[in-house]
Amino acid sequence: MGIDLPLIWAVIIIFGIMMYVVMDGFDLGIGILFPFIKGKSDRDVMMNTVAPVWDGNETWLVLGGAALFGAFPLAYSVVLSALYLPLILMLIGLIFRGVAFEFRFKAKDDKVHVWDKAFIGGSITATFFQGVALGAFIDGFKVVDRQFAGGSLDWLTPFTLFCGVALVVAYALLGCTWLIMKTEGKLQEQMHNLARPLAFVLLAVIGIVSLWTPLAHTEIAARWFTLPNLFWFLPVPILVLVTMYGLLRAVARNAHYTPFLLTLVLIFLGYSGLGISLWPYIVPPSITIWDAAAPPQSQGFMLVGTLFIIPFILGYTFWSYYVFRGKVTHEDGYH
Repeated sequence: MGIDLPLIWAVIIIFGIMMYVVMDGFDLGIGILFPFIKGKSDRDVMMNTVAPVWDGNETWLVLGGAALFGAFPLAYSVVLSALYLPLILMLIGLIFRGVAFEFRFKAKDDKVHVWDKAFIGGSITATFFQGVALGAFIDGFKVVDRQFAGGSLDWLTPFTLFCGVALVVAYALLGCTWLIMKTEGKLQEQMHNLARPLAFVLLAVIGIVSLWTPLAHTEIAARWFTLPNLFWFLPVPILVLVTMYGLLRAVARNAHYTPFLLTLVLIFLGYSGLGISLWPYIVPPSITIWDAAAPPQSQGFMLVGTLFIIPFILGYTFWSYYVFRGKVTHEDGYH
């Protein structure tokens, strides 16, 4: 039995995207939460919690995009053709967010508000259009003769827009619980107060997306609600409710680390539900990972380099978070 290279590459891409969602998610969540915090010094602390690591977090986005291009060129061409506009808007948001990181701390006091707005707008824009792209991916793409055959605005639907809002809420909760873990005093108290309503809103949007998706796609409904699949997949929604209950309890007792860890579990469960709904299609609803795969020689050649470099990425990621572990206070600076 030979090595299933498309399956290995699918696992690598899934892992890379999950790492990006988790690690850049709380970065973007901090920008989404900026409007709730008015004081400049508190905003400085919020940015300083991720200032040493935010750019490294985006390594995983680059890895995922490069892997998709190399290992599944058909999927890359279809998905990029279908989602040019939302992905360009996402990148513009990331650019504004990144520029704001660098310029805000160097700006004069009367200009800081400009970069605050750039940080907020860039974070919300990038997150929203990531969610829109995700919603469009769930909806699927029209493909004829291995080419995207839809329109330039096919991605613009009520479902995709709602997915954009849902991801904004998810990243906001991720950023909120990250700040609970990394800050102290009044700012941490404000985050504790925000976490509870954000958790309830996230639970609501998870419920709506979970119902909307099978109602709009009969093949997804059949996968989830036919026997024996129902018994195999039922633990996912049950674990979502259990995790949400644990998150609310942790926030109520003013825990420092548990809320963030439980939010990560929620993100992972949502990601798992997406995988259950769409696997093995890399271009829903018709192209599987095996249909879209590059030649085995290409995948094998790239796999050698990728398996060599991923441990280095994991190593420096772990080291950077280890070096900058602990609480961030108002006395800490950005260098």
